[in-house]
Amino acid sequence: MQVSTAEFKKGLKIVFDGQPYAIVEFQHVKPGKGGAFVRTKLKHMRLGKVIDNTFRSGEKVELVDFEERHMQFLYRDDRYHFMDLETYEQLSLSEDEVGDAREFLKEDTEVDVLYIDGVPAAVELPNFVELAIAKTDPGVRGDTAQGGTKPATLETSAVVQVPLFLNEGDVVKVDTRTGEYLARVAAAS
Repeated sequence: MQVSTAEFKKGLKIVFDGQPYAIVEFQHVKPGKGGAFVRTKLKHMRLGKVIDNTFRSGEKVELVDFEERHMQFLYRDDRYHFMDLETYEQLSLSEDEVGDAREFLKEDTEVDVLYIDGVPAAVELPNFVELAIAKTDPGVRGDTAQGGTKPATLETSAVVQVPLFLNEGDVVKVDTRTGEYLARVAAAS
């Protein structure tokens, strides 16, 4: 199936140069002179590398033919192990196959695994996850929510910037697409 550049949206999976890519960002540009075009950032679905490309306005591109399976992350040893929630089949992926998703993977997290031509190609996390802060400098009396930020290592070993008032053990909500702290869900007990 083909789509026009007018139908581009974030997350759309397209075939570019014979390879599967997901659109990370796009911008329609209409210069004063010449034809309109669409500037995009495309992320390779298997390799994870990001490229920039410009499409002419109205140009048609092929959609990636993929299958999505809802799975649960079980555990990690030297590989990452998932279980299909419908068939209960287990799947083992390497660190490279999981890609950036490994930063926010916690046991029992439900994810979508994308298959292209019957082979797992990408792991898609939910947009938001709740994780506990494993390590951060202690908050100091007088710190405020409007103050600065500090780095905090989460239970999955991802590092995010959090407000100064947060402490170890606090549970925070993180946007997996940007890696940004959104809110404190629960204070440490």
